[in-house]
Amino acid sequence: MQLTGLKYGKQLMDIVGFPVAETLEEDATKEQIEGLLKKGGGKVVVKPSFMGSVGKKGKAGLVKIVDNYADANQAKKDLCFCTCELGNATHNACGATFEEFVDSDAELYVSITTSTITRTPTMMLIVEGGVEVEDLPDDKKAIIPFNPLEGLKGYHVNDALIKLGCPKAYISPLVQQLPKLWELYNNYGLTMIELNPIRMKKNGKRPLPVACDVKAAFDQDDPAHERITFPKEVFATELTEFETEINQLRTYQGQSDVVELNPNGTILPFMFGGGANSAATEVLGDRAIFSSDFGGNPPYAKMKEIATICYKHFLKNANIVQIIGGKANNTDIFVTIKAMMDALRENIKLNPDISVVIGRGGPNLVQGMIYARDLLDSLKIPYKIFGFDSSMIGVLNYTLELDAWIEANKKK
Repeated sequence: MQLTGLKYGKQLMDIVGFPVAETLEEDATKEQIEGLLKKGGGKVVVKPSFMGSVGKKGKAGLVKIVDNYADANQAKKDLCFCTCELGNATHNACGATFEEFVDSDAELYVSITTSTITRTPTMMLIVEGGVEVEDLPDDKKAIIPFNPLEGLKGYHVNDALIKLGCPKAYISPLVQQLPKLWELYNNYGLTMIELNPIRMKKNGKRPLPVACDVKAAFDQDDPAHERITFPKEVFATELTEFETEINQLRTYQGQSDVVELNPNGTILPFMFGGGANSAATEVLGDRAIFSSDFGGNPPYAKMKEIATICYKHFLKNANIVQIIGGKANNTDIFVTIKAMMDALRENIKLNPDISVVIGRGGPNLVQGMIYARDLLDSLKIPYKIFGFDSSMIGVLNYTLELDAWIEANKKK
């Protein structure tokens, strides 16, 4: 997900004229903030801004509702450079927004994405916004697949709202506004758009649906997303120190692609090839420290430097070094294994109790395995080596079982 919040979400909604809470950035003047306080009935919402997708800011206590300029300014100072723990990752804020407070008796959730079941665009509508969608029973959700040639129509929205028992006063305004989201989704390269919550603003006799938070994901291979002139930072991601170091090696032969999954994991996996990457990432789960693909026949110097960086960051707390890949066509197994083993020898003082599991196939396989065997024996490191005829899933499951056994024995 590339876009969260109203810093750029408001720009997205304005394209199709969907009502959205007025938003100011961190450089707003005192007069602008006081004007926003007046518009919001004496209140304003202050939120941090993050690169990429960071949700659950409210649950983390990072959304402040204040009723005067001094508190708004203090909230900005507190939130501009705050951190948010999401899963095993820590995200750093890079600014803050002041958002209009929308007084409302009702909140709704709506999203449009493509269903993996029906292979059609699908709207999800909930009349209890601001909640965890996964926590709601099915009878509280309306999931409406629709024909992309026809698009999202008013009757789709109307029928869903009636089914959910939405108050009658809100149905007509929502029927008028929600189909605009399909225009946005279909014409601007989106793969997902979510508004949560939509608050029903008191606007005379006719309530007005107002988007108070926006999440969106774009297909960057679809030229349609370039119709919106977002700055490049919208599509940037916050890289960890480890990811940054590895990415600097993307300058010559061989791949060096990593995504840090769980810095507190216990399996340090060197994955070679897309198949190994998919299988290992799924099977190892959050025990894997990172997901990687180091295929493409990397030369010795590059592979050794990659391994050294990995060991420097994660070897100390790992239980197992995992080397996994299918039967390579052109990657020299001897060269890559020698590089990883030489780097391990130089960094073994970080964790003398490490274990090694290898599952590979390809050119010079036997020479590579013999080198690994001799070096690991000399270091008195326990190891298990599987050949090209072993099941990759079987090797990964063995690694999981070994990791669980090591963890259990640590506790004893």
